Amino acid sequence: MTSSTGPSGTTGPGAATTPPARPIAVVVAGALGRMGAEVVKAVTATSDCELVGAVDTTPGKEGADVGLELGLGELEVAITSDFEGCLCQASQAVRTAGPGQGAVLVDFTHPSVVYEHTRGAIAYGVHPVIGTTGLSPEQLADLATFAGKASVGGAVIPNFSVGMVLLQQAAAAAARFYDFAELTELHHNRKADAPSGTCIKTAELMEELGKSFNVPQVEEHESLPGCRGGQRESGLRLHSLRLPGLVAHQEVMFGAPGETYTLRHDTIDRSAYMPGVLLTVRRVRQLPGLVYGLERLL
Repeated sequence: MTSSTGPSGTTGPGAATTPPARPIAVVVAGALGRMGAEVVKAVTATSDCELVGAVDTTPGKEGADVGLELGLGELEVAITSDFEGCLCQASQAVRTAGPGQGAVLVDFTHPSVVYEHTRGAIAYGVHPVIGTTGLSPEQLADLATFAGKASVGGAVIPNFSVGMVLLQQAAAAAARFYDFAELTELHHNRKADAPSGTCIKTAELMEELGKSFNVPQVEEHESLPGCRGGQRESGLRLHSLRLPGLVAHQEVMFGAPGETYTLRHDTIDRSAYMPGVLLTVRRVRQLPGLVYGLERLL
């Protein structure tokens, strides 16, 4: 004889039960960096994610417990510089979990290795969530093709802030009405690439209209080469500032006769990115391939 669920929500003998969902296995690359450390904290503070790997190349940290290094208490996850070995271990740990239940890599490392890291994750069946910027359009296209063939969902996110997504959408809308615009991004002086991936993404969204911007009004001359910023084929100009004390900031200024219209977003603390990181971690395993930009997941 079977029994059904009672008013209290308990089940009796013979009742069908659903096993609890397995936590998402997460590997963090760049685990001791500024962003990586925030990701480790965010992942370990949730009940639906489990930190299974911490990759970092900081000298003298091999084998140390990542939790102790970050002041979180012992997490029983040792820091390793063996990126592929960590991916292999994470992949094997969930090999019997079934479709859409693979491990996830969150990468905040360096532009010089981000392509290899992303391709390596896909090859091991680990879903990449890439916050490292610096991938070229050709590399993104190659990775998208590779992820599609491997049927591995992944996400390349230049900026995990919901506020930045809103700024980008507003900039794309304003671009319909203004023919003159320039973008400025400001970051800390330990950021390796310029302009930022976020700034490039904003320009790309504005350029989807197919129009030209900033048609020359005079014959310009730079007495200091580069002082007018980098110019894209669309005519949009991008400017990059690097100073200690900054975190991440972006401004888009539009101009027209008699007015200017300015959009600005300021990141005060890296914790602002964590809701977007966790949202992507939770959704990436259901994606059919590689997506670019947080707006694709909202």
